[in-house]
Amino acid sequence: MSKGIAVGESVEASKVRVADVELELFDSGRGRPLLFLHGDNGFQFRQAFVSALSAERRFLAPSHPGFGKSSLPDWLDCVDDIAHLYLELMDVLKLYELDVVGCSIGAWIAAEMATKTPERFRRLVLVGPTGIKVGPADKLDIPDIFAKPEEEVRKLLYHSPDAIEVNTAKMSEDELAFMFRARETLALLAWEPWMHNSKLKRRLHRIATPALLMRGESDGLISQAYLEAYSGLLPNAQMLTIKAAGHMPELEQPESFARAVLEFLGD
Repeated sequence: MSKGIAVGESVEASKVRVADVELELFDSGRGRPLLFLHGDNGFQFRQAFVSALSAERRFLAPSHPGFGKSSLPDWLDCVDDIAHLYLELMDVLKLYELDVVGCSIGAWIAAEMATKTPERFRRLVLVGPTGIKVGPADKLDIPDIFAKPEEEVRKLLYHSPDAIEVNTAKMSEDELAFMFRARETLALLAWEPWMHNSKLKRRLHRIATPALLMRGESDGLISQAYLEAYSGLLPNAQMLTIKAAGHMPELEQPESFARAVLEFLGD
């Protein structure tokens, strides 16, 4: 692990080499470790929920391969590859009986990880989870965000799309690179088949650990029916809806999100 670089109040960014992948890793707070697996847009430590969670726990957040400043080797082309990589990351960091919070594609990664070594996980929080196919083969369970205009995608993602400013004209080159690299990698990981692994739903029964499946009430990507189907495949799952939030309740309702996570984890 390379030397940490301070990026904000009590937050350090390090580079951790796992296999032939160099992962960007954010580390803040103290206490029982909590592994946070970010969603489709990447991880930014300045988001309000980070300070709320790291006030109670040691908060560990890797940037997935191909996101942020993490490398992306030629061989890595699916979510299952990242799940195996993060299990090795847990070995490197000596993490056992771990609590994991995953959002969107991060929730998919978390579910894949927990089916492989369920004994290593204490509790799971899956927020707007993707990763399974529950509807008919000729119909998408999750809308194809790459086939829709940006304005329509924003309405699917946010309860209050006008309150989330995304003005590319005002972005720096680094910010633009961060955004477009995330989109490119998401397409690589989730394009075909769209947003799921056909085998995952047949493995979810292995996850006996308590799981909380969460969605924003205005989530236009993950429907209530999809969440209920996902929950039904887990032996010990409960569901929660966050009001006035879309696909990313951690951004639109950070206090409610953090409170729900900590209450479920038992803090």
